[in-house]
Amino acid sequence: MTTVVSPVAGRVTALAEVPDAVFAGQLVGAGVAVEPSAPPAGDGADAGAGARVLVVSPIAGEIVKLHPHAFVVVAESGTGVLVHVGIDTVKLGGSGFELAVAEGATVAAGDLVVRFDPAVVAEAGYSAVVPVVVLDSAPDSVSQQAVGTTVNSGEPLFYL
Repeated sequence: MTTVVSPVAGRVTALAEVPDAVFAGQLVGAGVAVEPSAPPAGDGADAGAGARVLVVSPIAGEIVKLHPHAFVVVAESGTGVLVHVGIDTVKLGGSGFELAVAEGATVAAGDLVVRFDPAVVAEAGYSAVVPVVVLDSAPDSVSQQAVGTTVNSGEPLFYL
């Protein structure tokens, strides 16, 4: 069994609540989303980066796709997990995002992948919600047990 951990700290929501029809309709797969909480002031792990949120890998594996606003990690089993940082954030062209790894990198669950500034996302009028989706999985095939709870980055969201 593989544990899928939260890429960010925040409140877990159902994909149906995500303001994007592709995610809400589970068209790329089942999962949950996390509304990021504000980073703590003076977070030593991100000193000097302002109010950036740290986004970590939800599983161990290889980063097979990497964009400033989204990435896919594929586990040794072949299962892929998509983390999409915000909705319509591709339109920001990388503004407010900083990559911490390169495509092709091997990561452990909880390893830093991206930093982003939710203020930049909000100023552009976009949602900062972070969908976490098991690619090509059947709709409603992921446990919704964590929905409604608050999680820290790296804490379990669901199991594969």
